[in-house]
Amino acid sequence: MRRIALILAIVLLLGLGLFWLNRPKPIPVVLKEVSSGTVESTLANTRAGTVEACLRTKLSTIVGGRIEYLGVKEGDRVKKGQLLLKLWNDDQQAQAVLAQAQITLAGKRVEEACIAATNAEKEARRQSELREKGFVSSSKEEAARTDAEVRRASCNTAKADVAQAEAKFRATRVEQGRVALYAPFDGTVAKIVGELGEYSTPSPPGVPTPPAIDLIDDSCLYVKAPMDEVDAPKIAAGQPVRVTLDALPGKVLPGKVRRVAPYVSAVEKQARTVDIEVDFDAPEAAGKLLVGYSADVEIILAGRQNVLRIPTAAIQEGGKVLVFNAESGKLEERPIKTGLANWENTEVREGLSAGERIVTSLERPGVKAGASAVADDKAK
Repeated sequence: MRRIALILAIVLLLGLGLFWLNRPKPIPVVLKEVSSGTVESTLANTRAGTVEACLRTKLSTIVGGRIEYLGVKEGDRVKKGQLLLKLWNDDQQAQAVLAQAQITLAGKRVEEACIAATNAEKEARRQSELREKGFVSSSKEEAARTDAEVRRASCNTAKADVAQAEAKFRATRVEQGRVALYAPFDGTVAKIVGELGEYSTPSPPGVPTPPAIDLIDDSCLYVKAPMDEVDAPKIAAGQPVRVTLDALPGKVLPGKVRRVAPYVSAVEKQARTVDIEVDFDAPEAAGKLLVGYSADVEIILAGRQNVLRIPTAAIQEGGKVLVFNAESGKLEERPIKTGLANWENTEVREGLSAGERIVTSLERPGVKAGASAVADDKAK
């Protein structure tokens, strides 16, 4: 009997040892304490936005030709009205000189014809006085008056010739404007297509030819970003925005929605978006921004302070969370009622109390209701 009892005791100890060795080990989980704070309801852009210039123009000459003058380089600052580029136009300049000479010649003819008209009118008045005194015949008086009228008409014709010559000169000036580019505003030359002596081609309708000069006004900048079409009805001008840029990591720039596009952009059939424009509240705080920087915007729809909040990533499908029971060491599933939410935090209205700890590492294997768990102190 003693031998049997000893064998049974050994078997029992072995069984307990195997059970202890093979028992389910607690799952290390990342815990977050439920606390109070600010929660905002926000919207974010679907794809990266872009820093744009308030004024930007891509200039091309109306006609093609060889570049004869290129007065700027990429990166140069220019003033409004400054000549940037001019094509060869010696033929037009020759026409302008000819038109100017014609104006001068027509002016001399006006002087000659009008002096003759004035003298003829004086002679007609003298003949009229002599006719009244009976010294000359009525036919001679009539001839003098007719000659005065003809010469006055010649004077008027000469004046019309001057107007015609001036109009022709203005036409040559217009033609010269077709081969020159002037800065329409103060700005910076972003890009130049073409070199001195090369042939510059204007962009015909339907053919996307690069512009000769890309001019931007980088003194005024804004952000243009695409938003999901589902979110568009919630967006309105004047809403506050937080702007972040890849070029300025960790820096948040406040702004406001300036404009919401009145149409949906279907760049891809499965990604329909609505473009918005955002102005910076304090652009000088951002320092020197470059046109073309990628930017992300976060539109603030509403916000509440001093409310219970938890990480949005801790909420399971169906509005449930896993609560860590410190006494039993197990995870408990609990439904909650939420309020405002964003990608980072969600407001909790019912179901949790301040100080309770919930699981945020839901992606780890074995994390479910009823599982034994232990706080992962190594996780940040």
